[in-house]
Amino acid sequence: GEFREISSCSNTGDFQARRMALRYRPAAKAEEAADAGKKGGNKKKAKKPKPQLCHTINGSGLAVGRTLLAVLENYQMPDGSVVVPEVLRPYMGGVEVLKK
Repeated sequence: GEFREISSCSNTGDFQARRMALRYRPAAKAEEAADAGKKGGNKKKAKKPKPQLCHTINGSGLAVGRTLLAVLENYQMPDGSVVVPEVLRPYMGGVEVLKK
């Protein structure tokens, strides 16, 4: 049979992360952490690195239409009904088969 692409995986940099506000905080650099642990002298707290946007691939979020198409391609029965995959049943109120 035919298959449809569910996603492709090109690097989109921080484009998607900006819309999702997906950020991470880098670990403190080793020399900054060592300076913060020294006793005496200046009691200045070590600064945490600022949060930065993650870089994503465009397969990070699934397109709903393509995902639904993949379920239909893989779970449709000859009579046209669709078996709901077990992992999705809790979200479908326990429904096991979708019928016409």
